[in-house]
Amino acid sequence: MALWDRFKESAQGMQTQLTAKKNDLKSGAFRDASMAMCALVAAADGSVDPAERQRVATLIGTNDVLQNFPALDLQRRFDDYLTKLTSDFDFGKVAILQEIAKAKKKPTEARAVIQIGIVIGGADGVFDKSEQAVVREACFAVGLDPAEFDL
Repeated sequence: MALWDRFKESAQGMQTQLTAKKNDLKSGAFRDASMAMCALVAAADGSVDPAERQRVATLIGTNDVLQNFPALDLQRRFDDYLTKLTSDFDFGKVAILQEIAKAKKKPTEARAVIQIGIVIGGADGVFDKSEQAVVREACFAVGLDPAEFDL
């Protein structure tokens, strides 16, 4: 099986796991960490193109777990995190990783945030090295072993 096929299968499995835990993923910390993760992955290569924004908008609109929150609120948070990253990527990344780290207190939320990062990273058919690297950093921020997610 090709690497991308394995990744797609893994991402689908992660989405299934997320949906199964939907009722456990209603906290503000999860909401904020999820949008911070989406922004971090979208800006991983140093820029954010309209297609990346569209993928996150689609995720916000269609992901069962994120339906726990108002879409406009999620969009505003995503945009705020992107602004931090685009104004100064290095300092923005530090702030974003601190936001993601707040999910560390609840292992279910921490795993879900990482899974959302992987799902959004692979939404365009390519989970590139820069996206993998920021998701790996997020794993460390929430105290999870990147190997658990094949990173």
